[in-house]
Amino acid sequence: MTNAAPGWYTDPSNPTIEHWWDGTAYTVSRPRAVAGSPAGHPVGHPVAVSPKSRLVASLLSFFLGGLGVDRFYLGNIGMGVAKLLVGWLTAGIWPLIDFIIIVAGAAHDGDGLPVTDWQS
Repeated sequence: MTNAAPGWYTDPSNPTIEHWWDGTAYTVSRPRAVAGSPAGHPVGHPVAVSPKSRLVASLLSFFLGGLGVDRFYLGNIGMGVAKLLVGWLTAGIWPLIDFIIIVAGAAHDGDGLPVTDWQS
């Protein structure tokens, strides 16, 4: 591969890995990303999801969302405290929006992982 331009090339023995060719040698390896996958997620690696239950988060949000309990459960401690202290100023809008976000599957836990599983 001495005439090849510098760039990422797929490993012929393992198509889930690609290597950086700098013009003289391979220097770095990484998992190969798939076009159209979530956030360029690498091939062969499962998409990480939160271990938190969407059902539990939904119920907490519906019944105790005004106190920020749903945010505490998901690990978003700072937002839970903010919701507890000033959530009442939104006249119920903030808890309603959080409930919709959780039920729609767009919520994320404190580690940034999507909360998608109903039965964790």
